[in-house]
Amino acid sequence: MRFISQTSSDGVTEQLFTLGEIPGVLWTPEDAHGPRPLILIGHGGGQHKKAPGIAARARRFAAEGGFAVAAIDVPNHGERPTDEAFDRIAAEYRARAAAGQDTAELDTALYTLVVGQAVAEWQAVLTAAQQLENIGGGPAGYWGVSMGCAFGLPLVAAEPRVGAAVLGLQGAPVLAEAAAQITVPVQFLVQWDDELMPRAQSLALFDAIGSADKTLHAHPGKHGELPRFEADDSLRFFARHLG
Repeated sequence: MRFISQTSSDGVTEQLFTLGEIPGVLWTPEDAHGPRPLILIGHGGGQHKKAPGIAARARRFAAEGGFAVAAIDVPNHGERPTDEAFDRIAAEYRARAAAGQDTAELDTALYTLVVGQAVAEWQAVLTAAQQLENIGGGPAGYWGVSMGCAFGLPLVAAEPRVGAAVLGLQGAPVLAEAAAQITVPVQFLVQWDDELMPRAQSLALFDAIGSADKTLHAHPGKHGELPRFEADDSLRFFARHLG
């Protein structure tokens, strides 16, 4: 993990880093020493590691919860080069979703194309971050909705170091198999009037999650209208399960 820059404000230190070809950012409480839980935050489709919602949530987790927080540009996003096949499938996905058409076939195509790489990269970042003195090898959590859930859900299923996860705004049937393998506590978010993700699919994915400790948070509104107070619940959730 090679750090490129460091800034501090409002009690939080932000460090940009690269790990091989992976660009990322790490937030920690200012002057943090000693181990602490690490939360990985996955961004949504078309976003990047420092999207406003990602950065605001990360800074709050660090300042109020004392957590370390990491985010990366997943493949084909942010500073990463784009793949022609990914761009083509993503454009068709947006068009079908806007027209209210079924997107299951495209969900599967996108998942097959990049999820394996995304999971491996998150695991590499987790390994590198836990070698830092102010993080250590303690518990880790994951927060990700929409595309962040599509990439994060198989990570949570495969990675035993992740002990709790906030997921949601997702219901692609291709994710059901990975969901069934999850046993850690999960908080799952659903927007009842989601125009991109059919409600029935979201509820089916929640039902598929194998954990006995899972909670469904459903709110009126469209895909991008997740209530801001859900950040409060996420902070309490991670504090309860990660310490």
